Order: sequence, then C-alpha cells, then structure tokens
Amino acid sequence: MAVTESRAADGSLGKLATGSIPRLLWEYSLPAVVGMLVMSLYNVVDRIFIGQGVGPDGITGLTITFPVMNITTALGVLVGAGASSRVSILLGGKDHRGAQMVLGNSMTLMCILIAVYLTAFVLFLDEILTLFGADADSLPYARSYLLCLLPGIVLTNIAFTFNNVMRASGYPRKAMLTMIIGAVCNVALDPVFIFWLDMGITGAAVATDIAMAVSAVFVMWHFLQPRSTVRFTRGIYRLEWKTVVSIVAIGASPSLINFAACAINAIVNVALGGHGGNMAIAAAGIFTTYTSLICVVVIGMCQGMQPVVGYNYGAGLHHRLKRAFWITTGAATALTVLGSACGMTLSPFIARAFTSDADLVAVTVHALRLSMLAFGVVGFQIVATNFFMAIGKAPQSIFLGLARQVIFLIPLLVIMPRELGLDGVWLSFPASDVLATVVTVVMVWLQLRAIVIKKEPGRHG
Repeated sequence: MAVTESRAADGSLGKLATGSIPRLLWEYSLPAVVGMLVMSLYNVVDRIFIGQGVGPDGITGLTITFPVMNITTALGVLVGAGASSRVSILLGGKDHRGAQMVLGNSMTLMCILIAVYLTAFVLFLDEILTLFGADADSLPYARSYLLCLLPGIVLTNIAFTFNNVMRASGYPRKAMLTMIIGAVCNVALDPVFIFWLDMGITGAAVATDIAMAVSAVFVMWHFLQPRSTVRFTRGIYRLEWKTVVSIVAIGASPSLINFAACAINAIVNVALGGHGGNMAIAAAGIFTTYTSLICVVVIGMCQGMQPVVGYNYGAGLHHRLKRAFWITTGAATALTVLGSACGMTLSPFIARAFTSDADLVAVTVHALRLSMLAFGVVGFQIVATNFFMAIGKAPQSIFLGLARQVIFLIPLLVIMPRELGLDGVWLSFPASDVLATVVTVVMVWLQLRAIVIKKEPGRHG
C-alpha cells in the first residue's frame, strides 16, 4: 500500500485543483477522522480502565494532568499544524524545495521544544500539578502517571506533528494508519499493564509509551523513503528565519488554543475544587473526555479540509476553497448538534461507562446536562478557526481560537460561580459557546466577502 500511495501522491495533489470537492473532502477527511477517532477512543478506553480499575481518585488524578498534556500538545501543534498548512500551500504553488525546507526545519524546532518542556517537567512537576489543582489525595496519582508518560508525550508529539505533514503532502491513508497502529497497540496493552500486571495508573502510562513508540517509528520511516513527496534529506535542518516564522505564524493559532485549554483546565479544576471538591473534578474529567471524543472527529474533518483549502488557496482557486469550507461546516455542525443531544439525554449511560461510584455518576449527569446546552455550535467554531489557519490568516485564526476559551470563558468562570456556585462553572461553557459563535459568524462573513471568486479550468467541484 505504501508504494502504491507513494506513486499516486503527485497525482493526488493534482486532483486537489480539479477533482470534485465533496469527493476530495471524503478522501482526505475519512482517513483523518478514522485516525483521530481511533486515537481518541484509545484515550477514552484508557480513562475507562483507570476509572473502573483505580476508582474516582484515579480519574481525579488523571484530570489534573490534562493541563500538562495540553501544554505539550500546544507545543507539538505549534510545529505540526503550521508545517502541514505551509506544505500544502507551497505544494499548491509548485514550490517543492520550500516544502522540503519546512519539513527539515520542523524537525529541528520539535527537538528544541521537546528539550525545553522535558527539563521543566522534570524539575518542577509537583509544583506544576499543584498549580493545576492537585491536592494531597490526587497528587500521587497525577505524578505517577505523568512521570511514566513523559517518554510517550515526546513520541506523541513526533508522531502527531509529522502525521499532519504526511497527510498534507498527499498520503491521507498512510496518515490514518499511523494513528490506528498506535491506538490498537494501546488498547491491547492497557488491560495487560493495568489489571494483569496490577500496575494501576502507571500501567496506563507504560502502555501509552509503547504504543506511541510504534506510531513514531512508522511515521518517521515514511519521511526517510526516497519516493515520499517530501522527505528528510541533507541541507534542510538548519533553521531559516523565514521558514520558521511561516511555520510558527500559522501554527500559533491552534497552539494558543491548546495553551488556552491548559489555562482553562487549571481554572476549572480550581473552581470545581472550591465548589464541589475532587468529585466535581472527576466529573469534569468525564465531561471533557466525552466532548473531546466529538471534537476530535470535527478536527479530523478539518484536517481533511486543510490540504484541499490550502492547495486551492495557493493555486488561486477561491471558489473551490469556499465550497470546501461550507461542506465541512455543515458536516461538523450536524455532528456537534447530535453530540449535544446525546450528551444531555444519555448522560447516565456515559457516566456509568467510566465509573460505578453512584455519587460520581450523579454529579457527572448533572454536569453534562448543563455544560452541553449550546455545544451544537462548537463544530462551526472549530471549522472556522481551521479555515483561517489553512489560508494562512494567522491573526484571525488566533483570535477566533482564543475568543471561546479565553476572551469569554475565563471571565465567565470567574463571575458565574460567585452567583450560581457549582452550576455556574458548568453553565459557563454554553454561555461562552454562544458569545463566541456570534463573533465567528461576523468574522467568517467578512472574510468570505473579501475573497474574490476566480474562474477555474476544468471541473468546478
């Protein structure tokens, strides 16, 4: 399959300018969605095993680690999202050498960032976890999990970053396979380390480390092959200011969104700890896991949209990129509306999948029903943010990403709990979603009006 897809890569890229838009979105989005969904499912399974095998304290400890995971994800996305968008645009403009330089500079940037965050975590791990809401009960679980997971975090950054570049350079099926391989390994190894070897939450981390090592080797091997569209070769690793800026400028938007998620998780954990204790923090972990499962599917759709939009933007075929945006928006919105409905009506079943503790189930059911009241609009927000990123409009993408999670949500998390207590924390999420959607609609309308529709040769998608 690898050889066949490699030979077809150039032809696949050519189709981005002439092929049917719905068919292209399906071809690129399906592998991305499957890959992201499988990766998310193994995270869900990870948390189910921890919840059922360790108990509410295990879920609380795991929830405390979410902000730390978001920091590492943010640094990986800074390189991966920026590099994949630049590769698509450069290949669309027939600048193969420029795409090669982006690949090599991305590798160097990633190594630097990994060295920085590993040093910080090793030296200040307890202080960081305490800042993010850990107390005497949850700190041992969180520390044990993260210390063992650090190798896996590094490997995850490598696998995800270059998986995005693999997809953007014309290998959507191979990119999907990268994620599936790691996910299957993790799901298979979780029960072995958690239950059979009785390693508890530490076993979950070890299973993830091994699984991510497999994915990282697979994706890096691809870029060593001579037939790959872009590949590792001499002369591309020395940092070039222009190339670095082009990567970071585009990757800054999703990266800042993840950093914002880190701040939000910390603020939420502190607010929940003050109004509902560790039980509320554990409920937030289940809520976050469920909503993340839906959001990663939308992100998968956006990853499929990105090369289509980026290539056609680089080629000046603006009518096609608009069509790709609206089709993706429709599909993403339908999914988040369905996810919102299921989250509110099926909340008892969702809660019991993670825990058998009756008190935690009751808190989680209440949390889901309040927090997901406006979740249906989130799909549109995610697609719009990624659309701006795909066409290289970094400032707009950054602003939209921060609008929901920082500009609106943080003040609401400070104000609403003062009046409504724990319910105020849960209701901050739908209130922020509604306010951010209003801003998103205005910005998308202005941007689409500014894009001049150009006539394109051949098929019109």
